[in-house]
Amino acid sequence: MTSKWPIPRPTEAAAIRAADLVQRAVPPIQVVLADLLAANQLGDRHGVNLCAHRAARVALGRVGEQ
Repeated sequence: MTSKWPIPRPTEAAAIRAADLVQRAVPPIQVVLADLLAANQLGDRHGVNLCAHRAARVALGRVGEQ
């Protein structure tokens, strides 16, 4: 049995580049805001944070990138 050590793994930069190439469908802003309200009512801070960032991306396009 032949083995390679260490096992080659993609780098974080390669994973981010690959994810950036994939076109994802943009949900309607009403859906994102409804999810934001649901997460807030459930007290899910992480969900609120994710939905708030998603709402900014839907409304403004790319946020924070130059």
